[in-house]
Amino acid sequence: MTLIHARGLVKRFEGFTAVDGIDVDVQPGEAFGFLGPNGAGKSSTMRMIGCVSPPTGGELRILGMDPVREGPKIRARLGVCPQLDNLDLELTVRENLTTYARFFGIPRKVARARADELLDFVQLTERADSKVEPLSGGMKRRLTIARALVNEPEIVLLDEPTTGLDPQARHLVWERLFRLKQQGVTLVLTTHYMDEAEQLCDRLVVMDGGKIVAEGSPRALIDRYSTREVVELRFAAESQEPFASKLDGIGERVEVLPDRILLYVEHGDEAVAEVQGRALSPAGVLVRRSSLEDVFLTLTGRTLVD
Repeated sequence: MTLIHARGLVKRFEGFTAVDGIDVDVQPGEAFGFLGPNGAGKSSTMRMIGCVSPPTGGELRILGMDPVREGPKIRARLGVCPQLDNLDLELTVRENLTTYARFFGIPRKVARARADELLDFVQLTERADSKVEPLSGGMKRRLTIARALVNEPEIVLLDEPTTGLDPQARHLVWERLFRLKQQGVTLVLTTHYMDEAEQLCDRLVVMDGGKIVAEGSPRALIDRYSTREVVELRFAAESQEPFASKLDGIGERVEVLPDRILLYVEHGDEAVAEVQGRALSPAGVLVRRSSLEDVFLTLTGRTLVD
């Protein structure tokens, strides 16, 4: 069955509409992502899915149940990794897991065995008896993910799972999450990292202003909303704007930024040759494949929204 089913889902706060009538379906065993700028409605949606914030309107079913009437039953089958680590700093690494397990009524012996399995899974066995406070940010994040798995959940909710981590720690977390997915666990995540979404998500939605503006696999979204390649041109001038009109007709779209001009094209090398054929000599040229970040910025804009 569909594990998460939403139709016309709405969340309002004192007249402000954070989530404005979205439709979502998450299937068993997939990794599903919510992308969007700050204020897009991602966290409000995740809180409704996590049964800690009731919907204002629309239909929402989690594991076939109503989160308003059957919230405790649903939460017992969910794992939650919040955006900010909220570990108990006074307890050891292992105690953070065994103590949390008691909230689910897991017997002490089973909890200890499960904690050892999870610490091995997130590569923290050697720190099992260490206090949490001196751990690195990456270690704390892995411990938070391990804690979310104590009750063997069917769905794991991950809110910005690698924010603030260095590249090595991020890739280790990605590898652990990929292994979870291989084991059949359904992942639902929000992220600001486009490469993270491309790595982890089978499908995703892009939210903006409380609405879903695009949905599909990362590859499908790139194919639909961008071009095969992007050419970045940097001209040695105070402003890039005067060069934009000289690039008309090259590619599908020209975007002028303060420090460079982006040409959205199918074949980057051919576009560069045409630029040079117009007697233009940019100080820097970069040809790259289109990415999910290009799609994201095309759909949501480059202006910060507070």
